[in-house]
Amino acid sequence: MTHVKEREELAAVLRSKEFARAPRLAQFLGYLCEKLFAGEAGQIKEYSVGVELFGRGVEFDQDSDSIVRVEANRLRKRLADYYAGEGAGHALQIVIPLGQYVPEFVVKQQTTPAAVVDVAAGDAAAPRRNLRWIWMAAAIAGVVILGAVAATMWFRSRRPQEAATPVPAVDKSAAFPPELGTGLPSGDEIRILCGGTRSLVDHAGKLWASDERFSGGTAVKSAVQHIWRTQDPAFYRTSRQGSFRYDLPLRAGVYELRLHFAETEFGPESTGTGGEGDRIMTVRVNGKTLLSDFDVVADAGASRTADVKVFPDISPAKDGLLHLEFAGEAGREAAVSAIEIVPGQKGHMRPVRILARQTPYYSNDSEWWSPDAYFEGGQLATYATPVSGTDDQELYDSERWGNFSYAVPVAPGRYTVTLRFAARHGEWPAAGGAGAEHVFDVYCNGKVLLKDFDLAHEGRQSDVVVRRATGLDPNAQGKLVLNFVPVRGYASVTGIEVVAQ
Repeated sequence: MTHVKEREELAAVLRSKEFARAPRLAQFLGYLCEKLFAGEAGQIKEYSVGVELFGRGVEFDQDSDSIVRVEANRLRKRLADYYAGEGAGHALQIVIPLGQYVPEFVVKQQTTPAAVVDVAAGDAAAPRRNLRWIWMAAAIAGVVILGAVAATMWFRSRRPQEAATPVPAVDKSAAFPPELGTGLPSGDEIRILCGGTRSLVDHAGKLWASDERFSGGTAVKSAVQHIWRTQDPAFYRTSRQGSFRYDLPLRAGVYELRLHFAETEFGPESTGTGGEGDRIMTVRVNGKTLLSDFDVVADAGASRTADVKVFPDISPAKDGLLHLEFAGEAGREAAVSAIEIVPGQKGHMRPVRILARQTPYYSNDSEWWSPDAYFEGGQLATYATPVSGTDDQELYDSERWGNFSYAVPVAPGRYTVTLRFAARHGEWPAAGGAGAEHVFDVYCNGKVLLKDFDLAHEGRQSDVVVRRATGLDPNAQGKLVLNFVPVRGYASVTGIEVVAQ
């Protein structure tokens, strides 16, 4: 194939003002496209790009060196800027899909994308819209929040009906009440990798800056390899420790603060007791105490485990700064791995949507889904065979299966949890082979949500099965711990939504 039209589009992009000012990104784009044209798309991997294009040696460690992900996100933003301006009239456009590096040449749609249609009858969503077009169209429309060079993020709030009783109620119907969603407010986004000396792009495509705007404390790097409940262990291998503070500039508004912890120093090998009591701290924001007598290991349930604390309704002080103070107690040192500040919603936390996959995804109803997070146990599987009952096949093409749990961090309040499943009947090769049973229980903080749930039986009318539980309260550690326990065969889940009531 000569790729005449594709080469013409590439040449036009590389001649543009956007890319003339960014020769490094122009070289990156040219490299990716030439690999594609040469029939070597299968060789476009993070490791090979790092070694061949960015001069990393054969010892290139993708976990600790995120150069390829950082530059890929810069390239995506530069392409979006180009097609929002100088290249807006081009019928053929170049896209680098989120979580991938193989470029795609997309024919631009000539009509305005249809408005979002509420989910009903299991998952009868809006007409299929390609992920890459949603990303570009949202960027052009200005609906998406583009972090400096981060991947696009856009959430809509949901306001489900208030539960009549605190006892969890599982909705077995596939129909849902109408969503009253609006886009989250735009505003500053700050992500800091505490103790880190360089930026990092995580599996969700979010850019984390190296350590900045701190005073006091010491940057500490751990050699620990595995961290539970995360796909990004490198994210938790650095921290700032001691007594220290961060003074972060923010525009006036309402924000959500997320603090990321993981105890990598104290554990069974060092103390024989699991690490509880070896690190206790107090955390304050603008002089107000957020955490007191906080023990990371006790809160996470183990050392070397990712632990996230969520605080909605955060605003800067009168001086335009958010003042975060970390102080150790009882002779111990405070520690934090990362600080995340994003535009928030008054009165409750932002929705959490997780797909059992390694990359983020925009669903047909324009919701942004995070890649798999907060999990422990089980395995990921991806399937090629389509399922019935949905127009959004990619939303259901992967799952976590086995005996596993999710510890989803939330703020105080009551929540609705929606679980999405796909019954694959004779396929399921990864999870036990053809004919394998999938009968399991699901618990939330020890309360039964689903008992002897037979996924194949529940999916006899439609492969897609959706269950919704309301009135769920977090545990004392601020988490909704969802346990998927096999009864016969394996448990499985495709997606998890957590929305404040």
